[in-house]
Amino acid sequence: MSVPATYQEAVDFETLRESGRELVAVDGVPIAVFYHEDEVRAVNNRCPHMGFPLTEGTVDEGILTCEWHHARFELSCGDTFDPWADDVETYPTEVENGTVYVDPNPQRDEPPRERWMGRLEDGLERNLRLVVAKAAVGLGKADVPIADQIRTGVEFGTTYREGGWSSGLTILTALGNVADDLDARDRQRAMYQGLTEVAGDCADEPPKFDEDEFDTREVSFERLQSWFRNCVEVRDADGAERSLRTAVACGYDDAELAEIVASAATDHRYLSTGHVFDHFNKTTEALDTIGWEHADDVLASLVDGLVNAQRSEELSSWRQPDDLAGMCEDTFDRLDGLVAEGEGKEWEKPDDFTERLHADEPEPVFEALEEAIREGATVEELARAVTFAAGKRVAQFSTNNEFNDWNTVHHTFTYANAVHQMAKRTAPVELYRGVVDAAVNVYLDRFLNTPPAPYPSENPDADRDDAIEELRRCFETEGEVNRAGKMAAHFLDAGGDPARLKSVLGNALLVEDTGFHTFQALEAGFQQFDDREDPAERRLLMVAVARYLAAHYPTRREREQTFSIATRLHRGEKVHEE
Repeated sequence: MSVPATYQEAVDFETLRESGRELVAVDGVPIAVFYHEDEVRAVNNRCPHMGFPLTEGTVDEGILTCEWHHARFELSCGDTFDPWADDVETYPTEVENGTVYVDPNPQRDEPPRERWMGRLEDGLERNLRLVVAKAAVGLGKADVPIADQIRTGVEFGTTYREGGWSSGLTILTALGNVADDLDARDRQRAMYQGLTEVAGDCADEPPKFDEDEFDTREVSFERLQSWFRNCVEVRDADGAERSLRTAVACGYDDAELAEIVASAATDHRYLSTGHVFDHFNKTTEALDTIGWEHADDVLASLVDGLVNAQRSEELSSWRQPDDLAGMCEDTFDRLDGLVAEGEGKEWEKPDDFTERLHADEPEPVFEALEEAIREGATVEELARAVTFAAGKRVAQFSTNNEFNDWNTVHHTFTYANAVHQMAKRTAPVELYRGVVDAAVNVYLDRFLNTPPAPYPSENPDADRDDAIEELRRCFETEGEVNRAGKMAAHFLDAGGDPARLKSVLGNALLVEDTGFHTFQALEAGFQQFDDREDPAERRLLMVAVARYLAAHYPTRREREQTFSIATRLHRGEKVHEE
């Protein structure tokens, strides 16, 4: 019998039979050839788990065991006994005239997309960080769209976490939103980071059991909205979920479905320090990415968090020394009249509007908001202005405060951004309440700018390359918060390309063991930057992002080490070498 042309000479058969194993290189591929139980078998010599040489492992009863981490493989097909290890590649062999031949490039049954999507699901199910990292790199190399990877994560996260939508899915969606601002390798990092967070959120959690929609389709939008709001009001999760699923089944579009949730999400003040509304906004952005045909399960995943949310009007900070919640209700009682008075008018934001929102007493804040609505400010316009005021709190956050107070200004900024983004999708009158909540929190955060951190002076003569490299160095040393903001500002002052600055900030985010809030801060800053044309406003927002990131770096970078191992394994590098 003649050996097929794709096979290449590998090793002398007698030599192999005597030694039991030989390491050969065929077409540059390191192949471990075994003689076991009167059969010749060939596998890739690099253990798929961590790259150790399999020729140094043991073979017994058809099982090849790696010497290092004891990953086990069925020798004839390469399938692993241990899901954390991945399958090892096998190669067809032929023996002719005393020579072993190996096909180093066989046709694989499973295309790369299917293989790595399957491995991603394994990594999510078992919360295996290295497996998720390998899958993210493999999917990136196979040019699998980020939307497909996000879809897998969203489907998993909304199915296997009883508590529903949480930080992991928010992070994954946020990273998908900024993917275009990242370079190719950082997109792989982004998917790895986001999908790992989803897996961690679902680990050891019971799955979600769904409520069914009502059978009727003969129910008005107004009634469904009323049912949903009333169920949320009395913390009835089952009734709320059935009402919301029925609205989806009735075929209402994204703006209408968002209006139903937005009304309930603003019936009470600043739910769970803003996380509930931010999660809500992220579900809609995720659906924009993966398709609104998934709205049923994705929106239903919000219900538990919405029903069980902390309502800020129950907190002393919203009642004492000023009854801020009561002042909100007074404004809401006047809201319909204010909107009617502003109908047909075009609002021009006053030059001092941010300063009025930064007042030391609450009355000027409410006066500024009501005046804006009376002068025709739309929900989107007012939310945009309030979000900038919140961003300025971050840009001038005083490092004399306790470190955890970064979370306070961060929550206000990301909540305001979520309301702003939602207002682009749907703008019922009720959404003004979310804008007012954000403005109240801007007021409550006033002490965190006392004294305000120095804002960088303009430096159009700065060297762009020096500024960007100095910014990178700021992330390598603790305490370089103000300098980081200064370098980001000076880079823009000197005409630096915002795309380059975003890429650097994104890379800085993704190589660290970044926490939930830091992911949110970068994405919200980028969204607000892209929503504006005023160079001064854009500059301030990048200062805010750079300062926030610098305050939280450097970290141990354990996740980056895992990603690096996955990347090197894909490249065929020797991971464990001095």
